[in-house]
Amino acid sequence: MPRLLTKTRFTAFALSFALVFALLFPLTGRADSKIRIMTATTDLASLAQEVGGDKVDVESVARGYQDPHFVDPKPSFLLKLSKAELLIVVGLELEIGWLPPLITQSSNPRIQVGAPGYLDASRFAKILEIPTGQVTRAEGDVHPLGNPHYWLDPDNALRIAKGIQNKLSEMRPNDAAYFAQRYDAFEQRLKQSDEQWLAQMKPYAGRKVVTYHRSWPNFAEHFGLNVVGYVEPRPGIPPSPQHTVELIGQMKREGVKSIMVEPYFDLKTPNSIARETGGQVVVLMPSVGGEKEITDYFKLFDYDIAKLKKAFDETH
Repeated sequence: MPRLLTKTRFTAFALSFALVFALLFPLTGRADSKIRIMTATTDLASLAQEVGGDKVDVESVARGYQDPHFVDPKPSFLLKLSKAELLIVVGLELEIGWLPPLITQSSNPRIQVGAPGYLDASRFAKILEIPTGQVTRAEGDVHPLGNPHYWLDPDNALRIAKGIQNKLSEMRPNDAAYFAQRYDAFEQRLKQSDEQWLAQMKPYAGRKVVTYHRSWPNFAEHFGLNVVGYVEPRPGIPPSPQHTVELIGQMKREGVKSIMVEPYFDLKTPNSIARETGGQVVVLMPSVGGEKEITDYFKLFDYDIAKLKKAFDETH
């Protein structure tokens, strides 16, 4: 009987020890597992993958062909967000119409605004077009904190990638050297690629262009383009006949021949403007995945710069 009691006590002790061990050291198994990252957009996902390598599992909520201002929130996103250890957002209210409810309903304390697993990439970027004075709805869909399309500047990509490196290193200190090496390799590749992109765009420095939406100020500044007008009379406001006539007159006066349009906008008005001005509509991709061949951040600029060069050469 004492031997049975001893055995029972030992078994209970062993089970208790196993339970306590599991409770106290739940991260031991996870230390070798991949960090689960959700991003608002494919561009942030691409940058997170560059830095995280095989230590991360990254997925974007928005798709590259979608307007990031208007993403249809699906129930499947909730499950993914509920399991995420890190959420990376564009910020500057770009996702304000669809992401906040998903974050709240995910019931994941790690990724709530202000939590350690919530990373606002705009903190690291150079932001353009920050309004001065009071912003009202009469001005259209103006972002009061500045233009959120900042990822279309390779210099900002480096700043964001560095911010991601620091966050991942904070989350997995044992892998900090790995993330640093990944960032260094990315920085070297991006700087080399950017030299080539800048060289390709140099002959067109100062070229005047019109864009549909205010998506391209960072891109234009980086590559020396001069955006002189917009198909939208105000951000987010559909083109009116009066504004369209005025824009056609301006383009004729200033010799503007290129209209840069994102894939999710109706081409009817841009095509009409192009016919009247002898110009050309250039459908550019603002995000990774906009076309199947644009599989990463590098291919995004390869694609857009090739399209622009072709349009510039054909219209001048």
